[in-house]
Amino acid sequence: MTRKPGASLGGPAAVRKGIRGLHPAYFGLVMATGIISIAARLQGMEVIAEALLWLNVIAFAVLWLLTGLRIIRFPRRFTADLLNHSRGPGFFTTVAACGVLGTQLFLAGKSQQAAVALWFLAVVLYAGLTYGMFTGFVTKRAKPSLREGINGGWLLSVVATQAIAVLGGLIAQQSELYREVTLFFALVMWLFGGMLYIWIISLVFYRYLFFPFSPADLTPPYWINMGAMAISTLAGTVLIGKAPDFDLLQRMLPFLYGMTLLFWATATWWIPMLVTVGVWRHVMRRFPLAYDPLYWGAVFPLGMYTVCTFRLAEVTELPILMMIPHYFVYVAFGAWAAVFIGLMHQLSRCLCIQNT
Repeated sequence: MTRKPGASLGGPAAVRKGIRGLHPAYFGLVMATGIISIAARLQGMEVIAEALLWLNVIAFAVLWLLTGLRIIRFPRRFTADLLNHSRGPGFFTTVAACGVLGTQLFLAGKSQQAAVALWFLAVVLYAGLTYGMFTGFVTKRAKPSLREGINGGWLLSVVATQAIAVLGGLIAQQSELYREVTLFFALVMWLFGGMLYIWIISLVFYRYLFFPFSPADLTPPYWINMGAMAISTLAGTVLIGKAPDFDLLQRMLPFLYGMTLLFWATATWWIPMLVTVGVWRHVMRRFPLAYDPLYWGAVFPLGMYTVCTFRLAEVTELPILMMIPHYFVYVAFGAWAAVFIGLMHQLSRCLCIQNT
């Protein structure tokens, strides 16, 4: 078949284009799939949880393969993304993906060693991104305005911080020798994650209230406003659960309970706000709803809110809260299914182009 001039390239050319333009935040797929799997397991949906677990392992491996190829084949594009104020924070999804997948494996009882390895990988990636990327932002000469440079995706740095705290708190029991050290590190990360949220959300909220917004500006990562608080809540419940194993946590229990409830209340406040803005974007302003890898950043908070509320109900012994995850899990899974169908549709279109 003769290709028309200007037609999309298929085959290897299409693959190269896909790798070159791979969004740094694509590991949000692993984050979203992992937390939905955990939410399903907590609600007794073992078949769904198990299927999503193995799907997530495959997605994690494929995304790292594509990322490695991107670094090797397109190092300049990769570096440009790393130092881009809009796209750069998306790299924190690699850290959060390690934390969520490690938590998924740990809670499923599949591989304690793999969970520990993923935690160490998350810590190394976190250190490199935090001090490498942020230093690059500080020292670069040309910087965007606050209106152009800040968005909800910046809060992925908070999610990454708290993902390390969650998994660190879980794996601490693996080593009697380093248990207290690991729990202390998890506590420090949880506290810093809360402080980092305050820094960033102040700028995001300022952007919300005092700069014009078009429908195109309200990208899905703004749901991370809620997701960052939801995972902070989950990290707090993990630390509360580990208090009997560490005297410092035992002495801090009132503070842990108070801050954890504060985080959950903040996450809860964001949900109606984000839904309202979403209605304005897609219904009132008729912004087209089409697949975008950034939508995984909207699915993750829904799953995380389900899980953190379940755990909060357990540690606070407030059974009335259990009503929320019992129904919210279906909202989260429905959102995951919708975005996954969008991903499959996009991949099928790419295959059709390659075969023409």
